[in-house]
Amino acid sequence: MSEPRLEQFAARARAVGRFGIDTEFVGEGRYRTLLCLIQLVVSDGQSLDVLVLDALEEGLDLAPLAALLAEPAVTVVVHAGRQDIALLRRCAQTEVNAIFDTQVAAGFAGLSAQAGYDTLLRELLGVRVQKTASYTRWDRRPLDAEQLAYAREDVLHLLEMAAELERRLAASGRLEWAEEECRQLEGVSDAREPDQVFARLPRINSLSPSARAIAHALVSYREQAAEQQDRPASTVLNDAALVELAKRAPRTPEQLEQIRGVNPGSLRRRGVSLLDVIASGARQPPIAVEEHSHDPSSPIDAPQIALAEALVRARALASGLAYELVAARADLGAIVASVRLGKPPPDVRTLRGWRRELVGEELLAMLRGERALRVGGDGRLEIAASGS
Repeated sequence: MSEPRLEQFAARARAVGRFGIDTEFVGEGRYRTLLCLIQLVVSDGQSLDVLVLDALEEGLDLAPLAALLAEPAVTVVVHAGRQDIALLRRCAQTEVNAIFDTQVAAGFAGLSAQAGYDTLLRELLGVRVQKTASYTRWDRRPLDAEQLAYAREDVLHLLEMAAELERRLAASGRLEWAEEECRQLEGVSDAREPDQVFARLPRINSLSPSARAIAHALVSYREQAAEQQDRPASTVLNDAALVELAKRAPRTPEQLEQIRGVNPGSLRRRGVSLLDVIASGARQPPIAVEEHSHDPSSPIDAPQIALAEALVRARALASGLAYELVAARADLGAIVASVRLGKPPPDVRTLRGWRRELVGEELLAMLRGERALRVGGDGRLEIAASGS
């Protein structure tokens, strides 16, 4: 798509203060997801303009879009936009500010926080769409009429849906909470940092410090090889085999062949390199297992966690919020353990921002014995001061 039309779109979006965006991409068989299409929509209330950009078009200049995405005064409307935002930040080399995610917002409006675009359209606007091209190959050119129609349809009603959600949230006093939650998306990234990949390896904390140093070296090697070949990291070396290599630290080709999970093809292509990386990792300083950031749980915590979950669910239901927006079981476990051990509350999302206002303070009071739960006459949970 020509640059002038994108500049015209950006000017119109600035004038109205908001626009919608969606992307189509292909992630299968690649190291990093490939951005294929960018769909944009803007409306001044009288007319609506949809612009579809071919992200694979040679010479496409995304600078006007990058500048628009970064403007704090222009709202960027997305639906389930975590992947879209990460892609745009990387491919357009920009920040993305003032995000309003309709899927996130739906959770504050009494709808599911995982609702799909078509489901929300049906529930909010009574609009039904046909998802006929969602799993096509967006990286093949030329795109056919069905694909282009699908891409356009994906943003056609996005702004109208966002406006309806904002109306409902403003009426219920939840708009600021939804906006606060959407701000968490501004820093999302699809970068694969070796330290983070290393920390997520299965059984990594069961390895000795010296073996963990080898595992870290193998992660760095695997990421570099996968990026150079643009293929999934697991096809270079899967997690289970990587951890086993670090644990057993083979020094010869014969010992390497005894490791389960390292396929013969990898041994032929990378056997010498793997042995070199293992030897290099063995010379690195050992990596100690980090202490848990939260207090360890105990079997005696299970009833209190269940009670905490009941309180959170009751408050979420009464407020018309999706429960999954408020707490995760791991967060509740950390809170319960901290109270049991008489330690300061942990830094978990249930005790921050709007969540603390909704239920966090009350949850801590209940676990300290200052609040009680009971079933009311209507079958709903009631929260009252202990002893009342």
